Amino acid sequence: MGIVTEGFFGRRRADDGRLPPGQYLTTDFPVLSAGPTPHITKADWSFRVCSETGATREWSWDEVHALPVDEVAADIHCVTRWSQLDTTWRGVSLDHLLTGVDSAADFALVHCYGGYTTNLPLEDLLNGQAWIAFEFDGAELAAEHGGPARLLVPHLYFWKSAKWVRGIDLMLQDEPGFWSSSVTTTTETHGGNSGTKGTNRPPSVASRNPGRSQS
Repeated sequence: MGIVTEGFFGRRRADDGRLPPGQYLTTDFPVLSAGPTPHITKADWSFRVCSETGATREWSWDEVHALPVDEVAADIHCVTRWSQLDTTWRGVSLDHLLTGVDSAADFALVHCYGGYTTNLPLEDLLNGQAWIAFEFDGAELAAEHGGPARLLVPHLYFWKSAKWVRGIDLMLQDEPGFWSSSVTTTTETHGGNSGTKGTNRPPSVASRNPGRSQS
C-alpha cells in the first residue's frame, strides 16, 4: 500500500521553546495517507462505541453536534519531522460519548472509514484529552485532512490522530492497529499525524488551553 505525500510548501526552522529537536516548522498542513481518501457525507457518517461485552452505542452527525462543543488549541508535531504551531480545532470531547458506557477496558482500538485502525491506552482518551474534531482553523475539516470528522488526541508528545473516524472498540487487552500490524515500530502515523504507543513516551509538549467550552 503506497504512502502519498502532498501539500508541503517549504520548510523553515524556528525555536521559541516549542519546536522539538529535529522538527521543521511549517504553516501548511501536509497530507499523508495510507490509501485513497474516503468521501463520506454528513448524512452517512456515524460514530459508534462498542464495549468489551459487545454493548454498542451509536450517534449520527446531528446527534454528535447536539453535544457540547469545545475549541482546542494545539501544536502539531509529526514523526515525519514537520510541526505546525498554534492550530485551532473544534469538536466534541470523547468524555461526552463515553459517559454512561459500562466498561472495565484499559485499551481502545479506533476504527476509520477506509479500514484504518489505531490502538492506544484508554486513559489517553479520557479527562478532556481527546476529541471528535470536525473543524480546523475556523473551517469544516476537508476530506483530505480527515473530514467530516477525525479523532484528535493532541496531548501526546507526537500527536495521535485518525482520519475519517467512525468508531471505537473498548478492549481488556491491547490489539495492534494498522501500523503496528504492518511494520515493527513504536509509533503509528496516519494522515500526516503520529503518536507513541503505550506509556513509555516523552512528556507532553503538544497541547495548550485544551477544551475551552463554546456555545
